[in-house]
Formats: sequence, structure tokens, C-alpha cells
Amino acid sequence: MTLTLLVLFAVLLGIGAPIAVGLGLSAALTVWFYGLPLSVLLQRAVNSIDSTPLLAVPMFILAAALLSATGVTGTMFDLVRMIVGRVRGGMAHVNVLLSLVFAGMSGAALADIGALGGMQVREMEKQGYRRDFAAGLTIASATIGPIFPPSIPLIIFAAAAEVSPVKLLLAGIVPALLLAGMLMGYIAFIARRKNLPRDDVAPSLRAFLRLALVAAPALLTPVLLIGGLLSGSFGPTEAAGITVAYAMLIGVLVYRQLTVEKLLASARETVLATGNILFVVAAAALFAWVLTMDQVPMKASAWLLAISDDPLVLLLILNLVLLLAGMVLESIAAILIIAPIVTPALIQAGAPPEQIGVVMVLNLMIGLLTPPVGMSLYMMSITVRMPFAEVVRGVAPFFLPLFLALALVTFFPGLTAWLPTYLME
Repeated sequence: MTLTLLVLFAVLLGIGAPIAVGLGLSAALTVWFYGLPLSVLLQRAVNSIDSTPLLAVPMFILAAALLSATGVTGTMFDLVRMIVGRVRGGMAHVNVLLSLVFAGMSGAALADIGALGGMQVREMEKQGYRRDFAAGLTIASATIGPIFPPSIPLIIFAAAAEVSPVKLLLAGIVPALLLAGMLMGYIAFIARRKNLPRDDVAPSLRAFLRLALVAAPALLTPVLLIGGLLSGSFGPTEAAGITVAYAMLIGVLVYRQLTVEKLLASARETVLATGNILFVVAAAALFAWVLTMDQVPMKASAWLLAISDDPLVLLLILNLVLLLAGMVLESIAAILIIAPIVTPALIQAGAPPEQIGVVMVLNLMIGLLTPPVGMSLYMMSITVRMPFAEVVRGVAPFFLPLFLALALVTFFPGLTAWLPTYLME
């Protein structure tokens, strides 16, 4: 059954079918071919999206769209420039820090690129940076978004692996900061070797305070989110709803930029993005159900534990599998298919579920930077109208800090497990 499923899936992808169609149709054809009840398809698809944690996904997407509609991203950009712009390679450091700040509002790499990518590349070009370098850094720094809360991929992993979404979101904080630090350290090294330019911004205390005052309400968004999770006042779904309400409040009363037209545009953007994600979720649920019927998760767990009961060895195997999967599979689909298969074995071997989730998401976000399916590459190519090959060439040097951050998260479970353990137990 599994072989039939995989062959059909490969054929559908080979003829150009979208990932969600390939997953769902290959599962449906396998169910039909083996005489299984077709009624289960609708039932499994509906049950897969009838999930309270998944309610957070559209609300976090809406919150990010609403904040972007206020126009505050430009103010945050100017504020970060004021802080670090004058160091050598300052605009590159601004790029990373702005992605970290926006990560606390978007939770998705493609949202980061769509909202900030064009502006970041244009500003870096004005300062004398090569266009491919600017584009490569922008999509590399966008990988911070899906690690730092509110991380949409981590919420989906929690739903697929049936682990605590709150702990997973908290587990992403330290690795996200580590990733930002790695990228900035690499920029500092390149800045000395290649004499990267300093920003031409003219810092002044008055201008800094004015920008900080304007940006403060938006910058409080991740503080509100993380503070609520830490205090136990609300879970991810409630946090998402409160974030939407807060974004609407400051958009109307503080920034006064959130018009009815912008609200409707944000809603349309949310519906489109959510529809795409949930289509993949429902299709992947059918695919995973066929694998479960053939006892693939149990067989995979037994096979992994037969290789080794050392969690580090199993995580290294997982890294290899995910890096390959990330080159051909969309990240959400990969999480929904692979997480239920490998997570039980890794937990049984002693790996913390928080570490498994962060390792999986970070791997797949690196996959967004690798051809042939690297969506971040295509998004950047479209956003700044740059040839695809040039974008690939620009991002290549930044794999070094990304893989170094991945290695640290893999070898040191405390980087992911310490914070949620300390705060919640």
C-alpha cells in the first residue's frame, strides 16, 4: 500500500501537480485501489482541520497583515537603523534585527519576505551592497520568523505530533536569538574582509526617541504574546485572538491607518493564506492516514530504535531526512507527514519534544532556501524581480551560519528545552 501511495505521489509531482493535490489525490487513489471505504476520506480531511490549536494559524496571519497595513514596518526599519546602522556592515545587521522584530508579529518566513524583502533589498542596494548579497541575506534572516513565537510551523508541528504548543513556542525563543546572533556574527566577519559600508544615517537622541515612541505600540505585540504564554493567562489560540484585537486597536486608535479598505484587504490576504495552509493540512492528513493503515509509523519507530537508542544519532538521521525532504516538499506538508512518524521514536529515545520540533522546523526552513522547491527563493525572485539563479547564488554563503545554528540546536538539547522547562515546571 505504501509503495503504491509513494509512486502515485511521485508521478503526480512529476507532472506538475501542486503539493496538496499530489498528497490528497495519491491517498484517494490508493484508498480506492485497495478497496478501502471512500467515506473515510472526507471524515479524515474534516477532522484534521477541526483542531483548536490550528485556529491560531489564521488569526496570527491576520494579525501580521493588520500590523503591516498600519505602515509601522517603515518606522521600525528607521528605528533599527538608528541603533546599529553606523557599524561596518550596518545595513546588513539592520536586515537581521528587523527580521527578528517582525518575527514576533508574523510567524512565517514568506510573510517576512513579502512584507520586508523589497524594502530591505532596495535600502541595501542604495548603501552599495551587491543585489544578490542583499537578497540572500534577506531570505536567510527570514528563517528566524518560523522559529520565534508566534511560529505557525511550530503550532502545526504541535498539532501533528500531539505535544504542548505552548512549550514549543517558548522553546523557539533561544534558538531564534541564536540564529540571529549567528547571522550577525557572520556579517561582522564578512564586513571586515570585504569592507562593507557603514550606514549613512545620522543618529540623534531626539529622532531616536520619536521613532521609539511611534514604534512602541507595535513592538509591544510580541511582548504581549510571550508574556501571556509565560504567565499562563492564555494558550496559543487565545494569544492569537488577543493579538488580532490588539493589532486592530492600535491600527485604528494609535496609528489611524487601518481603514475599512485595508481591513478587508488584510482579511482577503488571510483567507487566501489560510486556505492554502489548510488545504495542505487536510490533504496531508489523508496521506498520513494511508501510511498509518499500513503501520508505517510503528515500523519506522521500530527501525529507528533498532539503529540506535541514542537520541543524538536519531536526530542526526532526522536532520538528513529533513534536509532532503525540504528540497522537494512544502514545509507544512513535510511536518504533517514526517512528524507523526518519527516523533514517538525520538521521544522514546529521550529527545525532548521541544528539541524535535525546533530541529524539524529549522531544517525545513533551510529547505525553503534550497532548489527545486525553495519557496523563499521564488518569493524573493518575484518580489525584487531578480533572476532565480542570482538569488540562489546570493543565499549560498549564508548556509554556513544557518547550518552552524542547526548543529548547536541538535547537539545541545538545553537550547530548546531549558526555557519551557524552567518557566512551566
